[in-house]
Amino acid sequence: MKNRKLACMMAAVLAAGMLAGCSSGSSSAETTAAAAETTDEAAETTTAESEAASEETEAESGSEESVSGAEETSAEESASQEAAGGEGKTLVVYYSATGNTEEVANYIANATGGDLFELEPAEPYTDEDLDWTNDNSRVTVEHDNPDQRDVELVSDTVDNWEDYDTVLIGYPIWWGIAAWPVDTFVEANDFTGKTVIPFCTSSSSNLGESGQLLAEMAGTGDWQEGMRFRSGVDEADVVDWVESLGL
Repeated sequence: MKNRKLACMMAAVLAAGMLAGCSSGSSSAETTAAAAETTDEAAETTTAESEAASEETEAESGSEESVSGAEETSAEESASQEAAGGEGKTLVVYYSATGNTEEVANYIANATGGDLFELEPAEPYTDEDLDWTNDNSRVTVEHDNPDQRDVELVSDTVDNWEDYDTVLIGYPIWWGIAAWPVDTFVEANDFTGKTVIPFCTSSSSNLGESGQLLAEMAGTGDWQEGMRFRSGVDEADVVDWVESLGL
């Protein structure tokens, strides 16, 4: 009887130990699982933070590129505006009866980088028309009769006239004044806001009052003192004069 009781007691103790071991094992497993879950969550958090940081870096990079692109565009626009708002263009207008004035006009255009505009009478002057020694020649009759000096031109206006700040006007001297085909051009245009510089060619006559008379005829523009060139003038002499203008 005592032996049974002892055996029962031992069995109870052994069962309790086994239960305690199972409980401890289960608790350990649960702890391990919880730790694993915590580790996974930490890894997920780290990954999410890494992805967020990467996205933020990309956003910052894109923002910097946008700012850089905007600055470049702004710089280009500024340069374009400065170019548009800088010094205006130069125009060289001329009437040439025998080619001397045309030669000088080309020298001036080359030196200034300006555009050329030739004044062409609708009815061109022939050599006979230009014979000033003949009392019946066209120029002589026109000289003697000012009301006949209204010479029609093929064109008396210039495209994009408003783009030019400086206008040089060239002509031969006829009887001490500008050849009158130039008058038609001067009367047809508004020189407001423009610097106007006359030049002429002549074998003997000076510029005289030709420039002043044209300025009075125009009524607008800032007319400067002009220059007379002899026939067959050297290009270097023309260039020296152009450089002295400071255009």
